[in-house]
Amino acid sequence: MYEYIQGVLAELTATTAVVETGGVGYLLQISMQTYEALAGRSEVRLYVHQHLREDAVELYGFAAKAEREVFRLLTSVAGVGPSTARMVLSTYGVEELTRAIGAGDVDALKRVKGIGLKTAQRIVVDLSEKVGGVQADAGGIAQGRGSSARQEALSALMTLGFAKGPTEKALDELLRADATMGVEALVKQALKRM
Repeated sequence: MYEYIQGVLAELTATTAVVETGGVGYLLQISMQTYEALAGRSEVRLYVHQHLREDAVELYGFAAKAEREVFRLLTSVAGVGPSTARMVLSTYGVEELTRAIGAGDVDALKRVKGIGLKTAQRIVVDLSEKVGGVQADAGGIAQGRGSSARQEALSALMTLGFAKGPTEKALDELLRADATMGVEALVKQALKRM
């Protein structure tokens, strides 16, 4: 079992990432949330879920532990496999998904390709109490040396599901007011503005 894989991002597509470490390239299936968090990075850390099938071993990579935790919760529901769970996480960010499940929003879940009424209802029934314990985190992407607090904060906020444009604008405004702000302060203040 792997906890995470850290190394050079050798290849990135909307559904896969190849991370090279120790001379080995690991192919990981990823969601759109993770894809957006990895775009433009060279050094990355992906939290891993290993899925064993009769004919294959698949690795799923996540930019944040919270996304992996929700993925594992989703795959614990009857009728939801790893591909469907990845599709759900590509459609909704962790925070938005946990809110929808907690609120019993079956219609939101039905909008995901591959999820019908019964599966959506099962997800709500099985996970509504469990998703409250999921903490969205900003971890996951190893920054290269010399990365600024702005870049780290931007990466963290994008991992949480915020769009790049408005996030950059909020961070720039905060840094104009106080150029010495650290990553944690930037993230907290940006969240208040968004």
